[in-house]
Amino acid sequence: MSNLFRFGVSLEKELLEKFDKLINERNYPNRSEAFRDLIRQELVKEEWREGKEVAGAITLIYNHHKRELLDKLTDIQHDFQKIVLSTQHIHLDHNNCLEIIAVKGNPKEVKKLSDTLRSIKGVKHGTLSMSSTGRDII
Repeated sequence: MSNLFRFGVSLEKELLEKFDKLINERNYPNRSEAFRDLIRQELVKEEWREGKEVAGAITLIYNHHKRELLDKLTDIQHDFQKIVLSTQHIHLDHNNCLEIIAVKGNPKEVKKLSDTLRSIKGVKHGTLSMSSTGRDII
């Protein structure tokens, strides 16, 4: 017996046309794959809200000439060593560096680390991308 189940969805014509255009632009092979992805996305958001363990990346762009900035970034990461998995440092040009910090842990702690790092003087831009660890997502 298959684990796949079929069900019907009723949508307004205009909404379906917009959805079809979107899934075509994102190269989904069919509507089913697009719906699966949307459902998984909402389940991951629910994991964040419930405080389940998440995995993600903090991305920072900063001026490496800013005095003591690198030391501050490193010290803060050491303060959060239970959730920091690894760090990658990339030289973008003479003045700018990109740092990617892989994290895994409680969503509140991950967000706290991200906010702390982004607020340091000399950090030009920072983003947090959180995802599931994959344990509770099909």
